[in-house]
Parts: sequence; C-alpha cells; structure tokens
Amino acid sequence: RKVQIGVRRRPERCGDRSRRGDVLTLHYSGTLEDGTPFDSSLSRDQPFVFSLGTGQVIKGWDQGLLGMCEGEKRKLVIPPELGRGFWGADTSFSGGAVLIFEVELLKIERRPEL
Repeated sequence: RKVQIGVRRRPERCGDRSRRGDVLTLHYSGTLEDGTPFDSSLSRDQPFVFSLGTGQVIKGWDQGLLGMCEGEKRKLVIPPELGRGFWGADTSFSGGAVLIFEVELLKIERRPEL
C-alpha cells in the first residue's frame, strides 16, 4: 500500500520542490484514523527539521513529502507498514495503526552536491 497524499494548499509560485537529501523545516499534527491526536509540532511551537529520504523519519514521510513547495500544506494518510517507528509519539497504539498527518512545509534547504 502507498501513502495517500492530499494537497490542501499550494502556493501560486513554487520555486524549488522538495527532493531526497533536502533538509526540511515543517509543522505537523498527527492523528489516528478515529481523530485521536498523538503528536504535534504546533503544540510545542517548535517546527520539526529533518533530512528527506535518508531514513530519519517514517517511510510514509520520506514518500509523502517529496515534491512539495515551501508554503504547501498536505494531508498524508499513511498505512501501518509505512508508519512504524514513529519518533517521539505516544506509543500506546500498536504498529498496526493508520496515521494521518497535516503537514505545512516552511522551508527547504538544499545541500550542495558532493
């Protein structure tokens, strides 16, 4: 199964789109299918920063956040096999949960090619 991606908002102008190896700064909120919240960068008022496509986050994020523009908002519906090992989250749900994320990409930092 694949990540379901819904674009909530895309800016009129999109210079760069996110790609593997980029460092992304974003806000997110995560819920279970029944709407139960389990994690949010907004509640901490601290954007989340990570390198895309390098295994720092769940596979569903590495897939679902490719090709995003700065300022874009997406809804990701992530099947259990792509959501295992979610970091920093309440682990009271099993690895069999569908995870739903609302994500807003704030900044893309491109690493120079080696």
